[in-house]
Amino acid sequence: MSIAGTQSYAGADVPELVAAAVSLAVELGFTSSCRLEQGRLLMALASGADSVIGETGTGCGVGLAWLVCGRRPGVRIVSIERNAEQAARVRQLFAGVADVEVVTGDWSVIADRAPFDLLVLDGGGSLTDGSGTDPSLLVRPGGTVVNDDFTPMTEWPPIHEGAVDAERLAWLTHPDLLATELRLAPDFCTLVATRRPAS
Repeated sequence: MSIAGTQSYAGADVPELVAAAVSLAVELGFTSSCRLEQGRLLMALASGADSVIGETGTGCGVGLAWLVCGRRPGVRIVSIERNAEQAARVRQLFAGVADVEVVTGDWSVIADRAPFDLLVLDGGGSLTDGSGTDPSLLVRPGGTVVNDDFTPMTEWPPIHEGAVDAERLAWLTHPDLLATELRLAPDFCTLVATRRPAS
């Protein structure tokens, strides 16, 4: 979830479902929706999934709306949100959209629905905090993991607040992943990783 992400949609021309989710975020005072740039990337990545997409950190459904707009017919999407009120409102918003499930719970509940063709980690799912994130269990071989809200890397190893950015480094060097960083704006980047084929 991005700081001031909801604000990034002011005046933007976006799909109707995305606009409805942004309106819900504004109504609920939720400022941390995925940024416009990230949403456009999610829409493109969703088209590569052929079975099921997972998302953690539904928020008010902005990222979920982008995924819905980009997915192929019949591809299911499961999104997890720990805030019960937000989850309930997003379920209402997507009630008429086929093959979308919004689950109330901690991010780790996503593991119950794995493996995914595409997994968007936007609320939980750290490789360094001991939370048990394991890409080899969450994503199919050849599947994609997305992890946003990083500042663009300017040196190696990546540095954050004067120290090595252990979380970013863990994703970029994970032995089961082929990962890269994509700069989506001068101040914002996201990590996109493909799970290596099973050996």
